[in-house]
Amino acid sequence: MKREIYIFNDREELANRLVADFNKAIQEKASAGEPIFFALSGGSTPRLFFEKLTKPPYLEGISWKDVNLFWGDERCVPPDDSESNYKMANDAFISRIDIPEENVHRIIGENPPEFEAYRYADEIQNNLSSKNGFPQFDWIYLGMGTDGHTASLFPNAPTLAENKEICVVAEHPQTGQKRISLTLPVINNAKRVSFLVAGEEKAPVLKDILENESTPLPYPASKVYPEDGVLEWYVDKAAASGL
Repeated sequence: MKREIYIFNDREELANRLVADFNKAIQEKASAGEPIFFALSGGSTPRLFFEKLTKPPYLEGISWKDVNLFWGDERCVPPDDSESNYKMANDAFISRIDIPEENVHRIIGENPPEFEAYRYADEIQNNLSSKNGFPQFDWIYLGMGTDGHTASLFPNAPTLAENKEICVVAEHPQTGQKRISLTLPVINNAKRVSFLVAGEEKAPVLKDILENESTPLPYPASKVYPEDGVLEWYVDKAAASGL
């Protein structure tokens, strides 16, 4: 695995770099005549990144017909619910770009959770090529909570041990809210995985993960290790203040 850490002055600078890298990844795939498959995350940092995708100079440089959007996790809510990761992405950029409808693969949060975990896994499998027995995304974006959770994989949850399924039904430890999440084997099978981390409140966990890479830690984010891929940390100075 190759690991890269990028530190930016603020969220704005972080988002600008991310959009440029996103555009470059699409261009490289397009020049090879291949589609590209992303798994998006929710959160305030991705929102800024998404919004920039709809503005010059980036908008003109992106060919959306070969871009396929999936999600790393979703709350079990309808697509118009304020907690929906899909709604956030749709409001910020999907509804404003010329992307084919069939290229947007949302997790249907209003479906019964167990059924949706199975259905979404099937949809992923039917669209992506496989490697090591699991579908392989080109690029997965992840956030990280102050407890070190990522996607909807929470500390000490039984879902962390899942090693056969593509998707699981997760449960928020405080609220009990049901969610659908990609599993660690799928995340770790991606060609490129990027954490988007901003804010001083994330600094202690980020420091622990980056400085104790070889030590078993309780944080789900520390278990993200794409052996055959690239692991990147896009962080702002506030989040990196402990490093």
